[in-house]
Amino acid sequence: MNSEHEFIILCKNKVLAGDTITAQEAERLINVPEESLQFLSDAANEITREISGNMVDVESLINAKKGKCQEDCSFCSQSAFYKSGIDTYKLLPPEVIVQNALASKQDGVKSFCLVCAWRGPTKSDFEQICNIIKEINDKVGIEVNCSLGFIDETMACQLKELGVKRYNHNLEASRSFFSKICTTHTYDERMNTNIIVKNAGLELCCGGIIGMGETRMQRLELGLDLAKLSPEECPINILVPQKGTPLEMQSRLSLSEILRTIAVFRFLMPKTILKIAGGREVYLSSEQEKALLGGANGIITGGYLTIGGNSPARDFEMISKIGLEA
Repeated sequence: MNSEHEFIILCKNKVLAGDTITAQEAERLINVPEESLQFLSDAANEITREISGNMVDVESLINAKKGKCQEDCSFCSQSAFYKSGIDTYKLLPPEVIVQNALASKQDGVKSFCLVCAWRGPTKSDFEQICNIIKEINDKVGIEVNCSLGFIDETMACQLKELGVKRYNHNLEASRSFFSKICTTHTYDERMNTNIIVKNAGLELCCGGIIGMGETRMQRLELGLDLAKLSPEECPINILVPQKGTPLEMQSRLSLSEILRTIAVFRFLMPKTILKIAGGREVYLSSEQEKALLGGANGIITGGYLTIGGNSPARDFEMISKIGLEA
């Protein structure tokens, strides 16, 4: 056995014993040579199976308020700063959102996330969202999660009281790269919102986007910061360049880079649901199984905010095909 494989086993055993790998160990892991990548992925899969079993968390979402966002995130076609050509709409009527939640439940999906494109909700918007959550609870009975941007302590506590399980607020990118993708708010503002969420007793969903031009070390930096937050769920999005945005011509991230990122994030966050989200159908295509057998144990199904995705039926079939459950 070569020294890289011995080192991967050492780190894997350390994680399975309940210890935390160091930043230096994580750096060596993410830089393993190409010929050791499958071994790394297999070790990440072993950690996942030992700690979380064979279950894959399947979630759907609805873009409840689309476009005209006043933030300038350079990856996002919903920003009012860019001429991306997408259709836009205000907060959808409650009956439309409730019907989508019901359809998700009928498809076998366990959780449903309300996502809104704005910096944060106004008092009126938030009241509407709360009423919609109540309707979903009364008429559907599916786990409800939210992604509403920046919220304060009072809002977070209200969501908790309504039975919302998880709140999503991604870091998006590492601290050292963040200013290159957004200037209308700071990395610390995003961090602070996540602390508010945790203090309110909500589960935290916090991840980011890879493939925006960051270095491999900046992807690791993001992973290390995410690990400090100990999120219950971490979505890993892969940039799909959007027309009209500053990242429209960004080159594609290789499958190798995606898989080594997923694997190392698993070493850093052994108990977290690592969810492969936006971009998986585009970049992984027929290789999606490799992600779910390489550290990931969650997916978003049925499409994303501005791009389509696999149908729930197709995703459930894929999960079953590789011997996992949903």
